[in-house]
Amino acid sequence: MADSIRIDTLVRENIKNLKPYRSARDDFDTGLLLDANENSLGAPVRNSLQLHRYPSPVQNNLRKKIAEWRGVDVENIFLGVGSDEPIDLLMRIFCNPGKDSIIITPPTYGMYKVSASINDVIVKEVLLDEKFQLRTAETLATADQSTKLLFLCSPNNPTSNDLKRTDILKLITAFPGIVVVDEAYIDFSRQESMAAMVQQYPNLVVLQTFSKSFGLAGIRLGIALSNPHIIQYMLKVKAPYNINKLTADVAMNAFENLDLMKFNLNKIREERQYVAEQLSQSDDVEKVYPSDSNFLLFKIKNAENIYRKLAEKGIIVRYRGNEPLCENCLRVTIGMPDENIRFLKTLKEVLS
Repeated sequence: MADSIRIDTLVRENIKNLKPYRSARDDFDTGLLLDANENSLGAPVRNSLQLHRYPSPVQNNLRKKIAEWRGVDVENIFLGVGSDEPIDLLMRIFCNPGKDSIIITPPTYGMYKVSASINDVIVKEVLLDEKFQLRTAETLATADQSTKLLFLCSPNNPTSNDLKRTDILKLITAFPGIVVVDEAYIDFSRQESMAAMVQQYPNLVVLQTFSKSFGLAGIRLGIALSNPHIIQYMLKVKAPYNINKLTADVAMNAFENLDLMKFNLNKIREERQYVAEQLSQSDDVEKVYPSDSNFLLFKIKNAENIYRKLAEKGIIVRYRGNEPLCENCLRVTIGMPDENIRFLKTLKEVLS
């Protein structure tokens, strides 16, 4: 109860008092369903999912699967449209527009700042150090009474490295608001997920996604794990049917193929090592940064020019030189083995 009270002090008053929309499927999901103005004759596309019916508002079957996979309870799970929906919802729940602030630690995932701008939330920045690790003392010193959320990305995008677990825990225990740890790339890392820790730390939210390790970016399914009190607020604020039946069906089927997912993860790690070794042999590549994700960040002479020349030859990588601490850096996703060979061969041609 004490944890709930503490969380409530951070929540916007209008959200506390919000009476959420109650959909037809919140009340009944079996019987002769004539309550939701669905097209009773069905869709022109036939399948077994009954797409003329609205999906479950809470997707409990899928939440149970994810809870078992991550070692938590179903009450700890929220499903969103990618990770971007939970990011937006957390700002809407905790941050008063034009008044409250968040802290981010550049270089980091750009959507935190975009979502803050959309929600008229102040953004405070504390740069990572030269090793792309957290500066915990500076981060805590930057927080004040208006600071509601701290976003940490681990493994970090675009730097590809894990943040030190000890630093993250130090911030969780000392930060006066909600700490959001974005683990989009966690399954590529040797570091364990912090998912189970949401049952220990009431102010922790862990974000994950089906886009990376599951290879299901096209279904747009994200996960937020937290204590049940925060999860209930997210369920309260979200759109009534945010996860559609097609997305839920594909995600459920993915759990029948976890062995293949794990095989793919190992193959990507092997290819990551190969690409890193090959890049390191180039005189033009000044540094290949250690990676705990499915991509590599590397510093190369004339990075922006190289980026454009690669694009002209059909090889599309990401220029990250505009990010703090990433001058002359490119980011390359680990592809199929033949794609990685093609990238390395084309890069060598461009550099010659």
